[in-house]
Amino acid sequence: MAKLGPTPDAISTLLANPSPKESSPIPEIVVQVVDLNLKGINRYMFTASDGKMRLKTMLNTELSPDVISGKIQNLGLIRLLDYTVNDIPNKPEKYMIVTKCEMVSPALEMEIKSEVSKDEVKGEQVGIILKPKQEMVTKSAAQIMHEQNANMAPAARMAMTRRVHPIVSLNPYQGNWTIKVRVTNKGTMRTYSNARGQGCVFNVELTDEDGTEIRATMFNEAAKKFYEKFQLGKVYYVSKGALKVANKKFSTVQNDYEMTLNENSEVDEVSNEEAFVPETKFDFIPIDMLGPHVNSKVLVDVIGVVTNVSPTMSIRRKSDNENIPKRDITIADESKKVVVVSLWNDLATGVGQELLDIADQSPVVAIKSLKVGDYQGVSLSTLSRSSIFVNPDLPEAKRLKSWYDSEGKEVSMASVGSGMSPSANSGAWSMYSDRISLSYLKDNPSLGEDKPVFFSVKAYISSIKPDQTLWYRACKMCNKKVTESLDGGFWCDGCQKNAEECSLRYILVARAMDATSEVYLSVFNNEAERIIGCSADELDKLRSEEHSLYEVKLKQATWVPHVFRVSVSQNEYNNEKRQRITARAAAPLDFAAESKFLLEEISKMKAS
Repeated sequence: MAKLGPTPDAISTLLANPSPKESSPIPEIVVQVVDLNLKGINRYMFTASDGKMRLKTMLNTELSPDVISGKIQNLGLIRLLDYTVNDIPNKPEKYMIVTKCEMVSPALEMEIKSEVSKDEVKGEQVGIILKPKQEMVTKSAAQIMHEQNANMAPAARMAMTRRVHPIVSLNPYQGNWTIKVRVTNKGTMRTYSNARGQGCVFNVELTDEDGTEIRATMFNEAAKKFYEKFQLGKVYYVSKGALKVANKKFSTVQNDYEMTLNENSEVDEVSNEEAFVPETKFDFIPIDMLGPHVNSKVLVDVIGVVTNVSPTMSIRRKSDNENIPKRDITIADESKKVVVVSLWNDLATGVGQELLDIADQSPVVAIKSLKVGDYQGVSLSTLSRSSIFVNPDLPEAKRLKSWYDSEGKEVSMASVGSGMSPSANSGAWSMYSDRISLSYLKDNPSLGEDKPVFFSVKAYISSIKPDQTLWYRACKMCNKKVTESLDGGFWCDGCQKNAEECSLRYILVARAMDATSEVYLSVFNNEAERIIGCSADELDKLRSEEHSLYEVKLKQATWVPHVFRVSVSQNEYNNEKRQRITARAAAPLDFAAESKFLLEEISKMKAS
């Protein structure tokens, strides 16, 4: 009978192999867990013992549930499947991080000591007596692995010998590791110049089989070495990189760490092996919660029912004058809000056309990696890395489709840009969280000098001059200004085509006033429709048929309290800089919400 206990000289073996080579299997190492205790939040530490020597050890946080469930116990035995031994800075000691292990035995009666020789082993000695494993086997595990590998093809042998780590397990304190990833986004090679000279840099976004992402950056020689190597969509083994805490100002990847690869890093394409499709992980943001992400670098995922799909438009890009396709879709969710998503390039012509063909079926779309902008208050836009999934097999999609078919299609939906939460505690973008008075804009004439700044104000429209130009002729496809064509109809520079009809869209200036001051407010179509209460076409018809009713309509729009989301920027006119204040969203005052806001402000004043 064999006594179960730690592997003889296990700690010496660990110290001699601080980061096991990927080209050889890990020898079986069993240690006893001694002094297991909780350090900080959800981090367990213990001392690994082989009966002769000890080694300070930390468990990866992913193993914490095994401690809580009792799989890993103090004085129990565990078999190490993956680990790294590191130095403690400025000390001769070392410590080990265990990233993978399995239980061999629950808690023993006491810590096993190895002072007693085998000849002195007696029945009463501490330990658990078990049958020896595989008594008839005379070959070691290493010999068996070696024989199996010798009979394999080279590619299969490489796959067997590599110990692939999931991205989620990586941290800056690990030694050697290898990840198997697909390139899901590749940046362009960029040059830079600083005090240390000139250089080049590029980055890629890598995704493993679990759908976990990480950004890898390469500079100078490494950038030149790997730029052609990394190809979008291909799968690679990546090793010998360094990790550091991610700078969220420059990265939109959902990972606390980012990777740097140097010229000594290894990147091998996966070939003659079944590749994988990374699982797409979503972190859905409800439509009514998109506000805090407006103009943020953080990209969002959304899911919604498609309620409208526009035809494809052609937009001329200012940077290179190139025409690119664009299509807008409107989606809704259970928050009873809708938002417009702009699809660009291939997404507009590919998935966008598919959605147009099945729009009458109210399909559900899950969209990953969207930019949140402030057009019409809140809007979404796709990027090169965005992905769209039509009618995905997700619990959220099934629940949303069921809600829409049963009641959602009959519900009146409001645009998220006009839906304003009275409290920042709700998590929604609040028109109340950064409220200012109009006098603040007057007292700070330099606001918006570098870039537009955004505020919320409660104000009244005191006047709208009826003799000003209130609208412009717009293309029905892209909403850009059109001109009358010599051959009849209207010419659109944006679409580069002639149309028989056009529409009118508001573009007006109104005087806004609160208790402290007054300003001129530029108002565009959507906000003007909410203020005036009718479309520009309807108001034009009223003016041509009954001018007095037209003036009455404009007068009715004044002295109604509104909450506005405004942008402030600087425009130059006659060599003089002036503030331009533009209404980005407008909604009639919600008196209940306003009362709650004022009570919160009073509470803050009392507390201070």
